[in-house]
Parts: sequence; C-alpha cells; structure tokens
Amino acid sequence: MSFCQNCGRLLAEGSSACPICASSGPAAAVAAPAPASAGLQPTAAGALAYLAGFITGIIFLLIDPFKADRFVRFHAFQSIFFNVAWIGLWIVWMIAGMVLGAVTKGLFFLIELPINLLLMIGGFCLWAFLMYCAYQGKTFKLPVIGPLAAKQAGLQ
Repeated sequence: MSFCQNCGRLLAEGSSACPICASSGPAAAVAAPAPASAGLQPTAAGALAYLAGFITGIIFLLIDPFKADRFVRFHAFQSIFFNVAWIGLWIVWMIAGMVLGAVTKGLFFLIELPINLLLMIGGFCLWAFLMYCAYQGKTFKLPVIGPLAAKQAGLQ
C-alpha cells in the first residue's frame, strides 16, 4: 500500500504515477504512514485504576507507560488502599454484626439491614466520585489514604 507524495492519494499496487496529480518518479510513491497510536490518556488511566479495585490499581502500577506517571500512580495507589480498607471495614462490620446479632438474639439483624444498605450505597458513591475526580484530572485525597497514596506516588 503506497500513497502519492504530492497529494496523498492511495496509489494502485505497482503503479509509479499518480492518476490524480500526474506526479511520477521513484519518489512519488511513499509508504503508508504508521497509524497514530490510540494511547490511553492519563486521566482515563487514573479513572480506570479504580474500575476493578486493587486489581486494576496493581495493573496500572505495572504497565509501562503509566508506571512512571505520578498522576496515574497516585490514583492506582489510592485505589489499592481504598479497596483494602473497604474490604477490611466489611470484614470487621460482618463480624460485629454476627456478634451483636447473637447477643441480641437476632434483633440486631433487623437494624443491620438498613445500615448495610447505606454502607453499600455510600461506598459505591465514593468509588464513583473517585473515578470522576480522576477523569477530570483532579487528585482528590481521601482523609487517611490520600496522603499515603501521594507519598507512594512521589507527589509529596
């Protein structure tokens, strides 16, 4: 596949002259340019670091173009720390719920259901907000986790 050097039109296979602008000669046909790389922007990579929790955070810390970008590293570390803390919170909450449910002979389970719903909705909203902030190019820092992530990413 070759293109005319003067007008940029696609040339027929094996032809040395352009049928449109009539330029000819060995320099008339040039190789097709390499397609532009459809690379991922750092803001999109920062948002995607939150997508599957600590898994995508780790992935963006390992893949080559983003492991050196401080913005992406910050969001990857914050994603990892946020998800580890979120999982730890759920484990502690479930253990406390079972103990309180056993102590109150099942009465706490009625109170626990709406609290679980609020925790799930709140966690989802925070997760979506972090993704939105990253996509907007902001480095919103969570209270305890944010400074740790900034230190790991080299922002401080």
